[in-house]
Amino acid sequence: MPDAALTEDLARRAAAGDTAALDGLLQEIRPETLRRCGRFLPCREDAEEAAQDVLLQVARRITTFEGRSRFSTWLYTVVANCCRQKYRELKRRAAEQPAEIEPARYADPRTTSVIAGSRVDLLEALDRLERERPHLVAPLVYRDICRLEYAEAAERAGIPLGTFKSRLHEARRQVRPWLTDAS
Repeated sequence: MPDAALTEDLARRAAAGDTAALDGLLQEIRPETLRRCGRFLPCREDAEEAAQDVLLQVARRITTFEGRSRFSTWLYTVVANCCRQKYRELKRRAAEQPAEIEPARYADPRTTSVIAGSRVDLLEALDRLERERPHLVAPLVYRDICRLEYAEAAERAGIPLGTFKSRLHEARRQVRPWLTDAS
């Protein structure tokens, strides 16, 4: 984020009910939010929709930000959750669309693996991991996607560092063959 100290201050004030601070915070995080959503979703329009969802969630839920961790850590969680939700929505729409509707115009999230540096196969793997081993999702998202430091990611996941590292190792082991198969 452009100015971490400013963002943290705005977040604390917004969480306390300062609406002007909330407006400033949303404006400050908008470019970073779009960039982070773009890491998850292959199509710019989809990333923009997810970024709007993130900003809406931040506005609605800022009072739940307690300041125990950095705001950017809290925001990463919102971004990851909104992008994963948008991906599920895209998959559902793709499954419901009749095949004859201009298929070249729409990227099919079931078959698109790498576009502009985004890995949709990773989102598919996260969905599968969530179904099969849900306790392994948070470590993988916080460390490998949000790129948080181990200690901060463990704190955000609410588990001891050793447990976090163990779960991350297991999550990577589970997901690796799924990513290889999708490539």
